Amino acid sequence: MSEEKYFDGLDRRDFLKFAAVAGAGLSPLHNIATHGAENTRPQLTPLPGELDEATVSDLQTAMESSDQTSEGIVEYYLNRIDEIDRNGPSLRSVIETNPDAISIARNLDRERANGRTRGQLHGIPVMVKDNIGTADRMTTTAGSYALEGSIPPEDSFIVRRLREAGAIVLGKANLSEWANFRSTNSSSGWSGRGGQCRNPYFLHRNPCGSSSGSAVSVSANLTALSLGTETNGSIVCPSSANGVVGIKPTVGLWSRSTIIPISHTQDTAGPITRTVRDGAILLGALTGVDPKDSATQTSRGNSYQDYTQFLDPDGLRGTRIGVVRSTFGFDARVDTIMEEALSAMGEAGATVVDEVAIPNRDEMRGHTFNLLLYEFKAGLNTYLNSLGPAAPIKTLADAIAFNESNADREMPYFRQEIFELAQAKGPLSDSEYQDALAAISRYAGPEGIDLAMDEHRLDALVGPTGGPAWVTDHVNGDHFGGSSSSPAARSGYPNVTVPAGHVFGLPVGISFFGRKWSEPNLLRIAYSFEQLTKIRTVPAFRSADSE
Repeated sequence: MSEEKYFDGLDRRDFLKFAAVAGAGLSPLHNIATHGAENTRPQLTPLPGELDEATVSDLQTAMESSDQTSEGIVEYYLNRIDEIDRNGPSLRSVIETNPDAISIARNLDRERANGRTRGQLHGIPVMVKDNIGTADRMTTTAGSYALEGSIPPEDSFIVRRLREAGAIVLGKANLSEWANFRSTNSSSGWSGRGGQCRNPYFLHRNPCGSSSGSAVSVSANLTALSLGTETNGSIVCPSSANGVVGIKPTVGLWSRSTIIPISHTQDTAGPITRTVRDGAILLGALTGVDPKDSATQTSRGNSYQDYTQFLDPDGLRGTRIGVVRSTFGFDARVDTIMEEALSAMGEAGATVVDEVAIPNRDEMRGHTFNLLLYEFKAGLNTYLNSLGPAAPIKTLADAIAFNESNADREMPYFRQEIFELAQAKGPLSDSEYQDALAAISRYAGPEGIDLAMDEHRLDALVGPTGGPAWVTDHVNGDHFGGSSSSPAARSGYPNVTVPAGHVFGLPVGISFFGRKWSEPNLLRIAYSFEQLTKIRTVPAFRSADSE
C-alpha cells in the first residue's frame, strides 16, 4: 500500500477517530539488520560502471557476444550492493542477498556455453521483495523480526516461474514492514529487519512504499529488474518516487500463492524496471494459471507470454486518453508536469479527453478499509499456517504479541493500530465484510472505471502517480500528497507508471490505467510516451545540503 494507504475511501479524520490512534514511541535510529549468509562471500573486485542502466537486451547481447557472463553480471551487482547499499550512500534497499547467486549464474553460463538458453531472462539478476516467498537459503519475513528465519516450504509461483525462465534471484528487497499495513503513522520504507530505505535522488527523502527496496534497487542500478507487490499504490508510488517504471497487473495475471498477503481482492505482484520494455519482458515471463490461486483461472485467454509484441513507439497515435482531473490539484508543480505530458501525447496523435469522472466513488466510502482488515486477518492466518510447525508465529494475534514483547526493535517509531483493528474483526462470513465486498465489486469496476471508459470510448485513463518524495519523518510518519492509484487498485485493474518529469530533481510519474486485462493497450501507450519523452535520470545520491 502506498500514498492513499488504508485511508482510501475513508476521510482521514474520520479514520483517526475510528482507529483511536496510539502515539508512536521514539528511539534512536535503528541499525540495519545484518544481510545474512552472503557475508561469507569472498570479496570480489569491483567492476567498472559499464552495466549501469543496462537493459535486459543489453545484458543478453553482452552475454551472447561473450563480452560478459551471467556470473560477472551477478558479481557486478553484488559489489554495487556492498558499496552503495550497505556502505557509501547506505540506501538500505536490500535486506539480504542470495548466497547461491554466483553458483546459480555459473550454472546458467554453462547452459549457454552448451547451446541452451531459456529465453530473454536467462542469466538476468532479479531482486525480489521480502514478502514474496523463496524456498532457498534466504528468508521471507515482510521485514519483520516476528518472521526472522522463516523459509516457506516452497517457492512462490512467480519465483518458480522466474527460475524456470533462467533468471537469478539476487536478493530480498527491503519494504515498508508488513507491506505498510501495520500502523496508521508509519514511515514508508522502514522495516525492523531492514531499517529505513532511502531515496537515491536525495537521501533524506522517502522512497515511498511498500515496494521501496524493489524500486530503489532498480533505480540505483543494484539489480537489472525487481519484483514488487501492490494492494493500493505499493508498486506505482515507489516507482514514481524513484524514477522507474512500475506495472501493477490485473489481479489474477500473476499468482499470489506463497506471498505474504493483505487482500485477496486487491493484492498482486508486478514488475519494477528502468524501462517499459524490460517491464513487458518480466510481465509475460511470470504469467500462468496456478491451482493454488483461483484468481489466476480468469487469466486463461487473457494473458500473453510476450508483452513486447505490443510495444510501438507510435502507439499513442489514434488512442483516446481520459484525464481524471479529480487526481490533480494537490501540487501545482506536478500539475504543470502533467499538462506538459498531455500536450506531448496530443502532439503524438492521441485524443486527450479532459474532465473524465470515475462514477460511484462515494459509494465505496468506508468499505475499502473494512474489506482490507477482514481479508488481512484471514489471509495472514492462512499464510502463517501454511508455514508448518517451524513457523516463528502462527497467527496475527501472535504477531501482535511479538511486537509488544519486542517493541524496542519492532516499534521504535510507530505502533500497530491496524494489526489490532484487523484482529478485532470476525470471519469473512460477517455481513460487514460481505457488504464491503459487494460494494467494491460493483462500484470499483463495472460501475466505475468501465462505465467511464464506455461513456468516452477510451483506451486508457491518466493521472499523476504521485508527488515528489517527502522528507522521511519518523516522528510524524508519511507526508503523502496525492495520487491516482485507488481506482485501479480497488477494481483489481492494471496500472502502469512511467517517469514524467522532475520537481527540484525529484522524479514524478504519470499513470496509465484502464480495464481488466488491458495490459497490451496500457503498455503500448506507456512505451510510446516513454520513447517520446525519455524522462528518466540516473540518481546521484545527493544529501540534504545539496537541495
